[in-house]
Amino acid sequence: MENLLSIITFIPAVAAAILALFLRGDDAAAQRNAKWLALLATTATFLVSLFVLFGFDPADTGFQFVEEYDWILGLQYKMGVDGISVLFVMLTTFLMPITIAACWEVEHRVKEYMIAFLLLETLMLGVFCALDLVLFYLFFEAGLIPMFLIIGIWGGKERIYAAFKFFLYTFLGSVLMLVAMIAMYMDAGTTDIPSLLAHNFGSEDMQVLGVHVVGGLQTLLWLAFFASFAVKMPMWPVHTWLPDAHVQAPTAGSVVLAAILLKMGGYGFLRFSLPMFPVASDLLAPLVFWMSAIAIVYTSLVALAQQDMKKLIAYSSVAHMGYVTMGIFTANQQGIDGAIFQMLSHGFISGALFLCVGVIYDRMHTRDIDAYGGLVNRMPAYALIFMFFTMANVGLPGTSGFVGEFLTLMGIFQVNTWVAAVATTGVILSAAYALWLYRRVVMGDLVKEALKSITDMNRREKAIFAPLVAMTLILGVYPSLVTDIIGPSVGALISDYQAALPVVDGTQLAQN
Repeated sequence: MENLLSIITFIPAVAAAILALFLRGDDAAAQRNAKWLALLATTATFLVSLFVLFGFDPADTGFQFVEEYDWILGLQYKMGVDGISVLFVMLTTFLMPITIAACWEVEHRVKEYMIAFLLLETLMLGVFCALDLVLFYLFFEAGLIPMFLIIGIWGGKERIYAAFKFFLYTFLGSVLMLVAMIAMYMDAGTTDIPSLLAHNFGSEDMQVLGVHVVGGLQTLLWLAFFASFAVKMPMWPVHTWLPDAHVQAPTAGSVVLAAILLKMGGYGFLRFSLPMFPVASDLLAPLVFWMSAIAIVYTSLVALAQQDMKKLIAYSSVAHMGYVTMGIFTANQQGIDGAIFQMLSHGFISGALFLCVGVIYDRMHTRDIDAYGGLVNRMPAYALIFMFFTMANVGLPGTSGFVGEFLTLMGIFQVNTWVAAVATTGVILSAAYALWLYRRVVMGDLVKEALKSITDMNRREKAIFAPLVAMTLILGVYPSLVTDIIGPSVGALISDYQAALPVVDGTQLAQN
């Protein structure tokens, strides 16, 4: 099928246009129609994306399903996926119908709410499919707008502050990336990403404003991209926007933010930083390692002190993304495989944990941990599902959470044992905050009067969790479903990376 990636990317946008142009009124029938159209569009997007997954050849390490057309001002509209990006496309299309189904209780400006999520899906898919710098940047930046509106209009009491903090943090980081992209175009003469992957950006030391820059142009470009992707992940210490955004965002917004939007930073490191600036990546890898290790330990300790359930899970996300950045810059097979696996696994697990918070928030309208306790007595099905995802978040063997953490720790142990030792303490700390949260919310006697009439999950809520439980278990017991697809592309990335380094362990290697 031709233009498959464009069809997948723009189905949600077409549905958003239909909602905007043809759906009138805000009565119950119009709200119901908006929800069903959004669910139908996201489900259709997922079903069409299966053609990409089943038609993808993992043995081919190049870009597949490539589309290329003349666009504007001499620029190219170019789309394609490789073994690194195809599963992020699948993660996005898989989670969006679940997210829409979780919006069913929304009653305020439902049409606009659905339009925002549909446009957000188009923009997120565009990031993972774009093979042109300008196209990538447009998708990457435009994704801020619907998320800004979702937090700012449908969020909590402090939603305006959280929305602007989210927007300004991520936008300011991306301005430096835009400057770097212009410099890349001036140096390489193209915005075509496959061509840029083969281009050798200068790595000779240089003077900039009287400062000696080791690694030259590559270091400057790497730092500019790092500013954008580190905020997007987010890495410590530029992570402070995330807890505020999560706490104020509606449940569905938190799911998309944690499960998909954060992954754009990791994807950016894999698509740009590591392959295009290998000398700078090798030079600055220790910085990333220690920032990641600090993030894992520090944010885990901060999570232990939280009273808001969403804020605790948000800090948990920062800690888990620390494993991702650490694994990527090990530049070995286990580390990068583990980082990608961790991002995919975190998409299912963190999304499910925010949905778990949403289930009881819809009933009690509070996220304060002290307001709960003993829910197992009234909500046994909820207690079971919450326990499953709590254990997956901890990294219990047999769940997908274990595989990603184990592989990244294997990767970093080969590179820096001190960082590995510090990062491993995060496994213990994650058990501490996750089990402490579960103990206070679910276990014990049901003594609070307000909780004695609380009802267990209904069929819709159980149906939302079912695919997330299935994926977490399947990937936990059969991780080859992921590693077989990403392995060859990751291997090719590592080979090109190592070949581009002038010296590795004292051995002169051929330059690209």
